Amino acid sequence: MSKTVYLSLLTAIALLFTGFFIGTVVPPLLVSGDVVAAALAGFVNPFAAGYATDVILCWVVLLLWIVYEAKVDGVRHGWICILLGAVPGVAVGMSCYLILRHQTRKALQ
Repeated sequence: MSKTVYLSLLTAIALLFTGFFIGTVVPPLLVSGDVVAAALAGFVNPFAAGYATDVILCWVVLLLWIVYEAKVDGVRHGWICILLGAVPGVAVGMSCYLILRHQTRKALQ
């Protein structure tokens, strides 16, 4: 896969999920205004709880990776990707981090 295709797909994934989040999650959240209930809705049944737990732990893995590479490899501004991993989601945070990481590695060469 070429670098251009790789970066384009990462950008598309981040934009796609952000659009999905804005269109699907934000409207009912604005109606209810209950952020806690919205977060807990991911645990309404065992299947949803499995997916929600997986996403939360993937976010923790992303957090550890970003913090580690900030110290070891000098990847800066990863904290933004940690926030984006929480809202709108890990797909956005990870995609943005991989783009940021790519730019950092390119600059160091």
